[in-house]
Parts: sequence; C-alpha cells; structure tokens
Amino acid sequence: MQTSGQHSDPITLVISEVVEPNRIEEYEAWTKEVNQAAQQFAGFIGVDVIRPRDHQYPEYVVIVKFDNYEHCKDWLTSSVYQNWMRKSKEFIAKRSQQHLPSGLELWFNLPKSSLPNPPQPAYYKQVIIGVITVYPLIILAKLVLNPFLQGLPDLLGLFISVIFVSALLTYPVMPYLTQVLSFWLYPSTSKRNRK
Repeated sequence: MQTSGQHSDPITLVISEVVEPNRIEEYEAWTKEVNQAAQQFAGFIGVDVIRPRDHQYPEYVVIVKFDNYEHCKDWLTSSVYQNWMRKSKEFIAKRSQQHLPSGLELWFNLPKSSLPNPPQPAYYKQVIIGVITVYPLIILAKLVLNPFLQGLPDLLGLFISVIFVSALLTYPVMPYLTQVLSFWLYPSTSKRNRK
C-alpha cells in the first residue's frame, strides 16, 4: 500500500462492526446514510456490506473502496466521517478497521523488510501463483467433497467447494507459498534483506 501521491493503487478499507443486538435497525439506517456521504468524496469506488447470520452476535463487515490511498485518507480524516463515527458510538459495541491493497495481493504474505511499503508482486506473478494453487485445490476439493455433495443442487455444491478452496488458500497454502517463493515474488526486497 502506498501512503503518498495521488496515483497510488486502489485501496480497500475493511471495517468490522459488532452492533448492539437491540439497535440493528438504527445501525442499518446509519449505514445507508454514511454510504451516501462517502459517495460524495473524490475517488469513491463502492461499498459492500456483509450482514451477520448470527443475530446473537451481529457483526457487520463493511468494505469501502477508493481509487487511491490519498482519497481514502481524505474521507477518513474529513469532518463528515468523524461526525458519523461519533453518532455510531451509541449502537456499535466494537469496531476494527484495516487498509488492504486490492486484488490477489490480499492472499500474499508481505516480506519482512525495512521498507514501510514493500512493492507488490508483478501482476503476471500473482496470476501464475493463483493458477498453480487454485487448480490443484479445485481437484482436491472434487476428490474430498464429491462423496458428501451428491444429491445437493449444483450451485450449492459449487458454493461449498469454493469455501473449501478459499479457506485453504487463505491459510496455509498462500502464506506458505509466498514465503517459499518470496525470492521470485519480491526480488528487490529479497536482495535487500540478504545484504
């Protein structure tokens, strides 16, 4: 993630919010208004809200996308955003947020480096890693899950397979592969660390 310059890569802000169970309707109305306010800011790309399935622990995940870090920072430091956050304190029990780069890099372990913002792997390298990890995991999912998925609708079976593959990709496959192949994914950082 770049922290300066107007031409950095797109950035995603992931916000996890645990809402007081008896204040869900207020939270839903508040979310719509905040999202409308965000749309007025330069660089706003979109927002997705993942709603909770467990109403005993209503955790919402809000994913906000901006075209670059500077525009995201403008939104987060604005008086508009700060006012909305103050209003939310009465019905949000817990909140955490993090900035993430966009795309496949979300699955990649960044190398240990003295640089504050190590460079992203080249796009073609991300695609190659994606193919050599996803294809075998799809075959594994087919072998392991097919006996359990017989009789289920095709789309439901596919959904379960996708969960299986995504879970393994996130941990342990991608963290392990990015560590083993860091010399190839992050060549400039690897050279610097050997010095």
